[in-house]
Amino acid sequence: MYSLDVNLLKDRSEFKKGTVTDVIRSRWSAGNWSRVYFAIGLALVLPGLAGCVLLFLQSQNSQLETKIAGLDSQLSSLGIEEQQLQKLQEQANAIKSQNQALASVFNQIRPWSAMLQDLRDRIPAEVQIQSLKQTTPPAPAPPASTTQNSAAQKSQTPPPPTSGVEISGMANSFSGVNDFLLTLQQSPFFKPQETKIVKAELVDGPTPVSQPGKPVQKPSQFVKYTMQTSLSNIPASELIGELEQKGTSGLVTRIRTLQERGIIQR
Repeated sequence: MYSLDVNLLKDRSEFKKGTVTDVIRSRWSAGNWSRVYFAIGLALVLPGLAGCVLLFLQSQNSQLETKIAGLDSQLSSLGIEEQQLQKLQEQANAIKSQNQALASVFNQIRPWSAMLQDLRDRIPAEVQIQSLKQTTPPAPAPPASTTQNSAAQKSQTPPPPTSGVEISGMANSFSGVNDFLLTLQQSPFFKPQETKIVKAELVDGPTPVSQPGKPVQKPSQFVKYTMQTSLSNIPASELIGELEQKGTSGLVTRIRTLQERGIIQR
């Protein structure tokens, strides 16, 4: 009898030629090797790329630190300049306050020569001035409450009292005294609401000297009056025209000079 010997592996095509290694090599194609090479190259490139990125970031960080240091230096210099500007501003404010004080002094000046000339121009022919003196008004009463804030008290502090003037003399009649009062109330150097007659009375004049052969004449009668007024608060810079007419050219020149420099407003 014959036996059937079948070798199935021998009949397969991959075992017809070569060994198992040849079969493995035939299955590992060129495309698979390219992937391996790509992975190896990528593994070598990635660390280098990461290093380049790290170096770039370090460079940027160094530049930012340099900029921050420069900005800090500028800020410190600006702080010094700001302090200098504050000192200059304080000096400018001090000079400005001094100029304002100087302007207020000149604005409060009332030359007696100008006021006397104004009185001479306004007095009626039948009225005479015998005495003229300056008086001080009474000091204002202190505030009732002492617990208020000092800043509020300063803001509520009244202006300094103006000087008063007392005028005494003789007049031929009461109507002459009234006329003098009305004209004095129109003067820009005095306050009209505080100009008033304090006293006016009829008195006998000096007894005339008797002469032989003539009857004794009755003494004439006159009105003895006393007026009170106060200096006005109108700034001298607003009275330049009146001051110039009264002959006070020195004060007018100073005020105009301060106006040209902007210390006193026109």
